[in-house]
Amino acid sequence: MTTPTGLSAREPGRFRALMARWATGVAVVTAHAGNEDAGLTVNALLSVSLAPPSLLVSLAHDADTLPVLERSRHFGVTLLAADQRALSERFALPVPSAEKFRGVAFHRGPQGSALLDGALGAVECRVASQQPAYDHVLVMGEVIHEEGGSDGAPLLFFRSGYAETEGPERLHLPPRRP
Repeated sequence: MTTPTGLSAREPGRFRALMARWATGVAVVTAHAGNEDAGLTVNALLSVSLAPPSLLVSLAHDADTLPVLERSRHFGVTLLAADQRALSERFALPVPSAEKFRGVAFHRGPQGSALLDGALGAVECRVASQQPAYDHVLVMGEVIHEEGGSDGAPLLFFRSGYAETEGPERLHLPPRRP
């Protein structure tokens, strides 16, 4: 049995290190309103329900994608494949959204959200609810469109780094960091 570590808000580095032990998939969340596209990389994504199909995404309250999502009331989620690390890194940059999309191959979902090409799959959601949660906003989305994509390996994030893959069946995790 492990003992409590005494993590607190005063030690966010310790909490971050603990959560780095949780492997996650990587996705890009996008929104489109008027003629503006916005997007960002996330790993805080959760399938909530099959009936109706829905998911939850956690976005920082100051994320530039959030106001576009709030105006459109729709958003897209693209599940990245292992060979799309560059897209993950690009959409994680603190640069204007127009730069993130420049030269990126994508198509539009029925409500206009950009869905990135070459991914494992994608969905477009209608915003069902939003809930402030500390320094984030939890956005619940009801899936209104889904599409399959490539059948390759997923892009994974673990120990603050990307996992390497050898085909869809074999993963190499990044080395442990001190």
